[in-house]
Amino acid sequence: MSEYFDIVDENGMPCGGTVSRETAHEKGIRHRTAHIWVVRYQNSWQVLLQKRAMCKESYPGEYDTSAAGHISAGGEPLSSACREFHEELGIEAADDDMVFIGTFANAYEQIFYGHMFRDNEISFVYVYRYEPDLSDLVLQEEEVESVRWFDLDKVIYAVSEGNRMIGEDRICVPEGSLILLEKALKEKEEFHELQNIQSCPQGS
Repeated sequence: MSEYFDIVDENGMPCGGTVSRETAHEKGIRHRTAHIWVVRYQNSWQVLLQKRAMCKESYPGEYDTSAAGHISAGGEPLSSACREFHEELGIEAADDDMVFIGTFANAYEQIFYGHMFRDNEISFVYVYRYEPDLSDLVLQEEEVESVRWFDLDKVIYAVSEGNRMIGEDRICVPEGSLILLEKALKEKEEFHELQNIQSCPQGS
């Protein structure tokens, strides 16, 4: 059974009509997604990236945003973000656990498995407030092969320089999402507090 998405304008607002997942990616029709970042501070900021399952229709086996997914027709960005977070990583997050940091547009055309894949998205981006215990994660097998912490500076460099490689690992994180994250970590008080907490030695 096919998923359906709202057709949206350049601001991510539904503008009438829906489109199936297959048609959206065949014709490049604009729709919405939710992206969630998991971060921690250990002398510098690190981000949790998920390795996409090899069965994914785009960028199989590459490292991507902590969690992300489409917003179904009639859905709302925040509730969709919490749902995707739970489905992909097994984390039950309340609305207040998510910090909204903005939206970005992402459009590209690329061939996967011999077929053209056209993506045209407005993505709503959130940061999860807490550092999870990775041993508690329950990964969605058909979506996520594994997760791993990466230095944010290295991810930004790999993406901005265009080679999208960190060692032998290929990164497919959207640059627009990284720009929002980097700006939020510098400017939002919530993350200044998190940085201070995680910089303090245990028991001090």
